[in-house]
Amino acid sequence: MSAQPVPPEAEITALEGHRFPGGRYSIAHWENVLLTGCTGAELMPDGIVHPVALFHVPIAGAGTSIAEMFALGQAESDLSIMIESYDWELFEPLREEVEYDVSGGIVSAQRRESETGQAYDRIQFRFEVRAPEGTLSARTTVTWHYTRNTL
Repeated sequence: MSAQPVPPEAEITALEGHRFPGGRYSIAHWENVLLTGCTGAELMPDGIVHPVALFHVPIAGAGTSIAEMFALGQAESDLSIMIESYDWELFEPLREEVEYDVSGGIVSAQRRESETGQAYDRIQFRFEVRAPEGTLSARTTVTWHYTRNTL
């Protein structure tokens, strides 16, 4: 399999400011049960959602997908993505059956070089989850490195 050409740096840096369509997301009880079960924890009281929901709720709610995030950065393969960080800020508990407004986009997109001289693109996505009254309930910042085969 031959390597894909490295996208021009300008194509990557132009991603900064990209916005996803946004939307609404309601975490159903069954979804919370499954997510909580995956962690080995017990359900929290009063319909509070397990924080693990922050892996997918902001992405799906903002009207995007992991596949689109891969494509935006022109990932060479699913093995070319390296996770730098997932930063979760939870300002109030998320609750089942509440319809949240979700927005997101790319806040940073840069071409970089590792200490070994390997080119990579560092792309940082930010998603915000707002309660129906508009208060910020959660924010996630996802930072990935898209490694580049420069041979």
